[in-house]
Amino acid sequence: MPQHPNASRHEGRRAAGEWIDACPVTAIGDIIFSRWATTILWTLGQQSTLRFNALHRLIPEITPKILTSRLRQLERDGLVKRTYHPDIPPRAEYALSDLGRSMVPALRPLADWGRQHMPDIETARRAYDTARAEEEAWANG
Repeated sequence: MPQHPNASRHEGRRAAGEWIDACPVTAIGDIIFSRWATTILWTLGQQSTLRFNALHRLIPEITPKILTSRLRQLERDGLVKRTYHPDIPPRAEYALSDLGRSMVPALRPLADWGRQHMPDIETARRAYDTARAEEEAWANG
């Protein structure tokens, strides 16, 4: 029986060998919404096949160590495929697997929603921060 990626978080929530979540998005969300995973998936979806350094140049904010870790996890989950070439020097290329490519259409509505609503979110954040700062100033006299 496959182990749920967050088995310790979901301990005792198994029935008939399957994981049961209150929200069916939880299990997939734990995979694709881990830090940097969607950025990597989106970038590979836009660029096709990339070598590690090329992918890192497109996502410069991520450290090489974290990029390696996320690529391995995405490969383990079957969303990214790694092709090793034993040339001199050796090289590896990364691309979305068929499973990973099937996720790109699901990411597009999230990207569209984000483009449409980020100004509203930024406005809400500024209002929240201002209100909290005013509350704190009042509380501190």
